[in-house]
Amino acid sequence: MKTATVSELKARLSEFLVHVRAGSEVLITDRGKPVARLVPISGASRGKESLSVLEKQGLIKIGPGKLPKTFWKVSRAEDREGLVLKALLEERQAGAVAQPAMRKSRV
Repeated sequence: MKTATVSELKARLSEFLVHVRAGSEVLITDRGKPVARLVPISGASRGKESLSVLEKQGLIKIGPGKLPKTFWKVSRAEDREGLVLKALLEERQAGAVAQPAMRKSRV
C-alpha cells in the first residue's frame, strides 16, 4: 500500500489514481496521522480499468471481443511428427531458464 500526504496527493493525484485503478490502495496522511484511504471501486469495471492501464503501458493488447462462430470449425494443419509441440516445449523450457535473470534486471 502506498502512502501519501495531503499535499503529495493534491500535487500528484493522477499518478496515485493510476495505482488505484490498477488495484492498489493509497493511505492518506495529514501531519503524519492516517486520515483516509483511497481504494479502487470493486466490481466488473475495476477489471476493465486495470486492463486499460496495462494496455496504455504497452504491456498487453486487448482483443476486439468474441471469437467468430466458425472459429472452432476451421480446419487445422496436422502435425504428425509433433514438431509444433516439440518447439513449444523447447520455447517454454528456454523461457523458464531465462526468466529469473530478467526479473533480477528489472528490480
